[in-house]
Amino acid sequence: MRIRGHIGDWPVDLTLELDPGEWAHLGGHLATVVPVATAAAVASVANARPDDALWQAAREVLRNAGQLNGPELLEHLEGLAGSTAAGKRLLVRLRHSAEVKVESGADAPVYHWLG
Repeated sequence: MRIRGHIGDWPVDLTLELDPGEWAHLGGHLATVVPVATAAAVASVANARPDDALWQAAREVLRNAGQLNGPELLEHLEGLAGSTAAGKRLLVRLRHSAEVKVESGADAPVYHWLG
C-alpha cells in the first residue's frame, strides 16, 4: 500500500507491506468504508507469482464493488500495486478482460464486473 501526499509543507511518500493476516485485520476495519480485496482473495493468491497475486486481487476489488468508475478503480489499484504505473497496468488489463465490461460514463469510463 502506498500513501502519498503532504502534511503541511512536508511531502509524504510511504510504502507499507502487509502479510495476508495483516490485510485481513485491516480489511475488517475498512470493509464497510471502501471495496477492498478480501483477506481470502489475498491469501488464496499468496503463493502465486507476484504479478498473478496482484491480478487476482485487482479482479477481486472490482468483483466486490460490482462497478466502479475509472478514477475510483485506479485509486484502489494504485494502493494495491504500490505505484501509479503498476495501477495503470492493472487497469488496462481489466479493461481488456472478458470478465469486465467498460461503458462510457458522463465524466469517466465505468467498469462493470461480469464474472
